[in-house]
Amino acid sequence: MTNPVLQQLVEMRGIETHYIDAWGKPAVISETSQTKLLNALGYNTHDKDAIVSQLHDEARRFWQSPLNPVQVLRQSDATLFTIRLPIELVTDSYTVAITTEKGQVFDHSFTPVDETLVNVAHIDEVEFHEYQIQLPLSLPMGYHTLALFVEGDDEALGYMRIIMAPSRCYIPEEIAKGKKLWGLSVQLYCVKSDTNWGMGDFSDLAYLIRNAANRGADFIGLNPIHALYPANPDACSPYGPSSRRWLNYLYLDVTALPCYEDPRVQSLVNDTEFQRKLNAVRQTDYVDYAGVAALKLAALTALFDAYYERYLTKNTRQRKAFAAFVQEGGESLDMLAVYDTLQEALAEEGKLSWGWPVFPESLSDYHKDGVAAYRKKHEKRVKFFMFLQWQAALQLQKASDVAVEAGMTIGLYRDLAVGVSEGSAEIWGNKDLYCIDASVGAPPDILGPLGQNWGLPPMDPHKLYEQQYQPIIDLFSSNMAGSGALRIDHVMALLRLWWVPKGDDAKDGGYVYYPVDDLLAILALESHRNKSLVIGEDLGTVPEEIREKLAENGVYSYRVFFFEQAEDGGFFSPSHYPVQSMSTLTTHDMPTLKGFWHCLDLELGKEIGLYPTEAILSQLYTDRHDNKQAILDTLHGHHSISEHISHDVNYVGMTTELNRGMQLHMATGSSALLSLQLEDWLEMDKPVNVPGTFNEYPNWRRKLSHTLQQIFNDETLDALAYKLTETRRKASTE
Repeated sequence: MTNPVLQQLVEMRGIETHYIDAWGKPAVISETSQTKLLNALGYNTHDKDAIVSQLHDEARRFWQSPLNPVQVLRQSDATLFTIRLPIELVTDSYTVAITTEKGQVFDHSFTPVDETLVNVAHIDEVEFHEYQIQLPLSLPMGYHTLALFVEGDDEALGYMRIIMAPSRCYIPEEIAKGKKLWGLSVQLYCVKSDTNWGMGDFSDLAYLIRNAANRGADFIGLNPIHALYPANPDACSPYGPSSRRWLNYLYLDVTALPCYEDPRVQSLVNDTEFQRKLNAVRQTDYVDYAGVAALKLAALTALFDAYYERYLTKNTRQRKAFAAFVQEGGESLDMLAVYDTLQEALAEEGKLSWGWPVFPESLSDYHKDGVAAYRKKHEKRVKFFMFLQWQAALQLQKASDVAVEAGMTIGLYRDLAVGVSEGSAEIWGNKDLYCIDASVGAPPDILGPLGQNWGLPPMDPHKLYEQQYQPIIDLFSSNMAGSGALRIDHVMALLRLWWVPKGDDAKDGGYVYYPVDDLLAILALESHRNKSLVIGEDLGTVPEEIREKLAENGVYSYRVFFFEQAEDGGFFSPSHYPVQSMSTLTTHDMPTLKGFWHCLDLELGKEIGLYPTEAILSQLYTDRHDNKQAILDTLHGHHSISEHISHDVNYVGMTTELNRGMQLHMATGSSALLSLQLEDWLEMDKPVNVPGTFNEYPNWRRKLSHTLQQIFNDETLDALAYKLTETRRKASTE
């Protein structure tokens, strides 16, 4: 960068200037992109004097703050923190009081000048010194508070959080001893059953867990089940949620809720027109989110009215339990409930309502006075949306309890999305944290030659630090609740994210770095507190050093068969995958086995205009043909399929035998975890999601081809499950 002052700001804010792309070649992030990223972070880059002034202001804020907001340590580390003071104060005596999260208090007195000097600066003609202080104590794992006092003074000079974390993430004892597991991954909304209301629900999940466990599965993997938008149900991507701390109320089984038997509720749901609409949403091949939401909201409203009168207006056990849930949810729960209430009202009035950017100015931020007044006026409806979150948490926990009772090693395996959509409640409630003039995405790679823009505003890493990492702590903790494992979508976000300035093409973005060591330590701490194994989705442009760092921190890698390819085009044997990994054949962003083998994804891509030229499409067909032959070669080479299947790909279609052979081939592998998609069990051909599309394809809507009851009454699928269990058992002993 030609402007050295601007370059200093780029380096200070962790904006990358060079990186290695998905093809292993050096790539440069343009100066224009670097400047736009600084703008997205809130800097004025149009005037040299303004840049210098901003650098000076940042330095002043840093040096005039005696303590950092937070210090993250590992239990193997010495207990250290730093203090910054003007030179005339460094010979005074100070005391720190450390209060652990359990209320224990430790005191330590010191004189800064006697400690280790680590830095010196001159700010506004004042000399400041920074010292490193080592405390003579070992803190337990957890979140602790340090207060700094001038000795003899009762008023604190400052406070900071000390986070003490374990060396690596939690790993269940059976897995640590070498047990190889298999499980099913499922998009919960796409589940069909004899009882649900047009999309999968938590009772379906409990049924799936129980029956899969009876056939040897040790986990059920879910799509993100984050809160979406009650008033905008067609905004249905689980990876573009409104809040990642809370749940999508549409997964509630209304019939399993208290007060469902109330006459008012029964009168509503047994109405002829209601039943007609219910049957209609059950019969569709794609989830009718608007139809399901209308039915569920109507029934839930009637049910809540009955529950409110029976329990919440009296001194009851239920009222106390609900109050405890609301208190624990704090501002985050209140914010979501107010947001949902407000968005619903605007939609009913026919006003723009897709998200807070189009809300009336007085209601455009959770912390505005107008929102407080609105909340008070609509208190009961706010409680209604809180009630939905409470009941969703209870039903999810009930499903998790089924996994425990069934003896699953992991049980539920949840998925944490990389971000929230621009109009989300999460941003509405914490605008300081998010940079809304940029979006998270990915640089050009093999799957997306033009790059990807996911429309998710990124967190500002400095603001996250200033907020003592509380937002990320809340995300990890809430998503590990009621589960035995957590998949971190795009785990590279812990190290760096590809930011795309608003209005630019995805390829013109750049990497912004995050405090990876701090974030991994917090992940490890929450992993142990929740006894949750962690899987990091490390696909795409991933530096090898981050894979090593993830492994050292006990994070399991994510290995997809179709991506595990050698330079000569051959496919690596699953026996060569890292033990500390989860392996899979396909993912939600890929075609199913049948779709891949018959090139149905390429046909679909052509139909919806994904490929700019016939030459590109022709090359994709050629590559697919070569890959399929290489897959046949490895399957035959490992005797994973019989000689009944030809060695020549020109004579091989995707049959049940080949489908089962591929799944069992993966089961022989060395990965501790094997995840198989329910769609591939059912030999389905349509994908659940086509990356890079919005309205061109009904993403996140396609249902399973069979009901759960049909699946678990299918003897051929029972046989597959038992073979998978036996194959994994053998792999555990090899």
